[in-house]
Amino acid sequence: MIADERVVAAIPARGGSTGVPRKNVRELGGKPLVAWPVDVACETEYVDRTVVTTDDDEIADTAREYGAEVVDRPPELATDDALVIDAMRHLVDELRAEGEEASYLVMLEPTCPFRTSADVETCLERLADEAAGYDSVATFTEAELSPHRYWDIEDGRPTPYHSEADPWLPRQQQPTAYELTGAVYAFEIDALPDEGTSLLFDDPGAVLMPRERAVDIDTPFDFKLAELLLREGVVDRKTDADPKGDTDDD
Repeated sequence: MIADERVVAAIPARGGSTGVPRKNVRELGGKPLVAWPVDVACETEYVDRTVVTTDDDEIADTAREYGAEVVDRPPELATDDALVIDAMRHLVDELRAEGEEASYLVMLEPTCPFRTSADVETCLERLADEAAGYDSVATFTEAELSPHRYWDIEDGRPTPYHSEADPWLPRQQQPTAYELTGAVYAFEIDALPDEGTSLLFDDPGAVLMPRERAVDIDTPFDFKLAELLLREGVVDRKTDADPKGDTDDD
């Protein structure tokens, strides 16, 4: 609990990954990918309950093995085109129907395995800070490339993506940008809208994390990168390390 309010950790893990087949049960660092967020949730001080929402029996069995509960996700919410926010709406409906009264939900995607329990706690602390007034908080990392260095190519002809940008300026003179990670999304359950695609609502906040812990696994290359970071000790196998990033408002 945080501020006397219950917290549910929700882990969306469908079985039909196309970029990396069977990704959520593939081993990384000696354990299945879906086990990484389950371990973090179980180690997070504020989390009262950890639930995996999935359409896949093997993922469900693995989640239970590592200590999570499982909610069956309807097939239509587990397609390549399905939105994760719709899976969260379904999960909230299921939890409310059984009498769960949690005020906060924290979503941890398996594809971003190097988050720590401290990252989760920081997001929840910011969400529960009444003075800040946030209804949703997410983790961000500094973008690898400034948006002023993006190009568009049409009929083989390159032009700067932003017409007012100067892509030739040194990196230090380019504007800084940030990108969402899949590490942590935390929000007030009652603020979850009935429609829309965004997991950041009317009053969002941001927590920064270092890029090496913000790796998001969508392709075989990403998986190889994650394995390399573990093998070289760039990231820690432990999930309760102190966060190395700073915090900021969105």
